[in-house]
Amino acid sequence: MRMLVYLAFGYLALFATTSHASLQVGFFKSGQYQMIMGEKYKNGYLFSKNPTKEQLHLVTLDWPPYIGDQLCNKGWVFQFTVSLLVDQGYPVYLEFLPWARAVKAAESGKADLLFPEYFIEDASPSDNFPGKTRRELLALSNAFPGGEIGFLKRRGEADKFEGNLNDLKGTTIGVVRGYQNTPEFDAMMDNGEFIIVEAVDDLQLVKLLVGKRVDLIIGDPKVLRFTVSYSELSKSEKVTLLRGLEDVEPALRYNNLFFALSKKKPTWRNVLNDINKGLYLFNNSGETERIIEIGSTECY
Repeated sequence: MRMLVYLAFGYLALFATTSHASLQVGFFKSGQYQMIMGEKYKNGYLFSKNPTKEQLHLVTLDWPPYIGDQLCNKGWVFQFTVSLLVDQGYPVYLEFLPWARAVKAAESGKADLLFPEYFIEDASPSDNFPGKTRRELLALSNAFPGGEIGFLKRRGEADKFEGNLNDLKGTTIGVVRGYQNTPEFDAMMDNGEFIIVEAVDDLQLVKLLVGKRVDLIIGDPKVLRFTVSYSELSKSEKVTLLRGLEDVEPALRYNNLFFALSKKKPTWRNVLNDINKGLYLFNNSGETERIIEIGSTECY
């Protein structure tokens, strides 16, 4: 356990001192390294290199270690997204927002694209437009790599989960408002089969659990632990929260990530086609794997 806590604090090297030192993104194309310099723009960042298409407005969240405004190089999902879209000819304006606001911006058409998103079921209701499903408002790209999702409990406490969600009916579970989780869990949640307590973000979610406001929380365990380390809490507060967490086994599933495009935008189909083309090219060339490996560890 001591090693786990020290390791979590070691990850702070990925953000603390270099978060605003550089706004450069790079990728390989036909064996040549392409460098894109970004700049502060409005409430976010602008990246552009020899654009041939209209600027896209992207909204995202702080979700370390995948992406975060204070992370070293903003995280690999940031690097991957900017590289992929600039390679397809788009100038990219990227803004960090609380997740619920980011979802609303995309569903309403204020933004072109929301990311990273989990798979959205056809029947998943919109929190912003009553009577509408999220898939009526958003179109999903093809998948790119993500991570595990599961439950966490207070360290040392018993749990009754053995892989069947029906065992948890009536359990008080913490979720982040607006997050997709897994299709089965979300359907049961929407049907009122759990007692749900909503948090505004991942840090508040961990606090709900350790503070005994809920029995379990659901999320990506890696994200939840990074979020604590990445926060502005004191060292002693971070240690208390990290020591209080324990994964519930088995994990629910591996969740891929997606780009979600606003159907309010007239060119969303063209953008979707370009994104899927870019995902194929990056995956086929090994660039996706390279960006994940380098972007998770390297500052430059």
